[in-house]
Amino acid sequence: MSLFPRIPIQSPRSHPSMEEMRCASPTLARMHLIKGKNAIDRYLAMHIKGLSKQEAAAYRNSYKKNICIDMLQQGYHKSFAELFTLIEKWNALREAAGPGSAIWLEKSLEEQPDKLDQLHYFLTRAEAAQRSENYEEVYSNQLNLTYCFNKTEDRWLRNYFYEQCYKTAQLIKIDGGRKEAEAHSNMGLVYEEQGHFLKAVEHYEAFYNLTVGRTWKDNTGRNLNSLACEHLWRIYTLLADKMLANKEHQEAIRTLTKALKMAEEAENMKMEGETTFCLGIAYFSAGELHKATSKLNIYVKISKHLEDYAGLGRAYQTIARVLLSQGKKDEAIRFLEMFMDIAKNVQLSQSLVDAYTFLGNIYNESGNYSKASEYFSQAFEAANALSDLALMNEIKVYCGIGKAHSLMLKINTHIEAADPINLKCLLDWKENRSDTCNNPFTVVGYHFQLKVPDIGSFLLQKFKLINWRILNEYGKEDVNIFAL
Repeated sequence: MSLFPRIPIQSPRSHPSMEEMRCASPTLARMHLIKGKNAIDRYLAMHIKGLSKQEAAAYRNSYKKNICIDMLQQGYHKSFAELFTLIEKWNALREAAGPGSAIWLEKSLEEQPDKLDQLHYFLTRAEAAQRSENYEEVYSNQLNLTYCFNKTEDRWLRNYFYEQCYKTAQLIKIDGGRKEAEAHSNMGLVYEEQGHFLKAVEHYEAFYNLTVGRTWKDNTGRNLNSLACEHLWRIYTLLADKMLANKEHQEAIRTLTKALKMAEEAENMKMEGETTFCLGIAYFSAGELHKATSKLNIYVKISKHLEDYAGLGRAYQTIARVLLSQGKKDEAIRFLEMFMDIAKNVQLSQSLVDAYTFLGNIYNESGNYSKASEYFSQAFEAANALSDLALMNEIKVYCGIGKAHSLMLKINTHIEAADPINLKCLLDWKENRSDTCNNPFTVVGYHFQLKVPDIGSFLLQKFKLINWRILNEYGKEDVNIFAL
């Protein structure tokens, strides 16, 4: 917005005569010079539309300076001071971030005329409304400024005006506290974005208390009390996640119980299901397995009602973990097979990889290595369909462990036998480099030249080579599954 429109300048029709500026004698040179200048000024004033000092200064000054001068000329001293404070705050943020930072490469606030225009317009209107103690108008103009600065790089400006809205809302007494409720909601969002969850909880709870029993709705027609319940549910869940990470299980359970109450009050079944699942995880972490199973079963029912197959699979997988911790392996496998069937039917590729891997781990830990290798191979095929390189590399390790464990049983059998025939099988396996180790076979006319005491040391040397080969091909370098 240009404060001073450009004024067209007309060219003069002719120039003044040099006779008017000619000096009669050296002693009167200065007098004639001044007279000549006055004559030129009179001529220019008559024939050319000149610029006033203020208009000329407007073209010479920066846009920020013109904005400030205009504010002061109209008597908006508070707006002028606030604008200057914001410019200094931006400069301080830039200096604190240092060279190379994102804010360092941005234009300063005083170099962005559009933002200066918005600040000039709404700040002066807010100050005028404040003089007449019309605090609702003040609040409205400050809130409009938050909408102007909603981009990521302008969040600091938006947060500043949210704080101003919050202060102004405390002075509004004629709307039953609606503006104050909205201000608490906005401040909660600000603190939540900054990671200050406890401060966010204070504002969200105040927002909720002010909207209880009210029929207020926002611009989209949504009930403000329902919105307050959603905000509280979200922040309680985030707090509980941090508590669980810090092993504060009982605190997390209490916080999630509050979140569940908010979800029920908002009549949002999806939120209710998510909270119930989190409660099941919290009870499981706290060792309260019966309560964990109860909450997870409720989540199963909600997921079926919502036809949320991904959530249903997640519930079955978690129930299997609880059952495994109780030593109920067969029941855990049954739930995992149900999880696997769901993942196949609705084509949840990632869930299918999780199901196969989980089943493979169960069979691997129970000693059924062939079954474990089978599930790990299926997990690799499912991961390959996702074209996820990191996931494929992870599943390759599981496949290597499963194959290595399968080979370990056969190789240990040959090692324990400690006879020439079994040693021959081991050597043939090493030479062929196959994935299986055949059963001992009879060799006609085959005689070893080694003495009996030498067979043990010879076996140990050969087995070390076999051990190195298996680890190199199938397993991790840091997992010595063949330690003697």
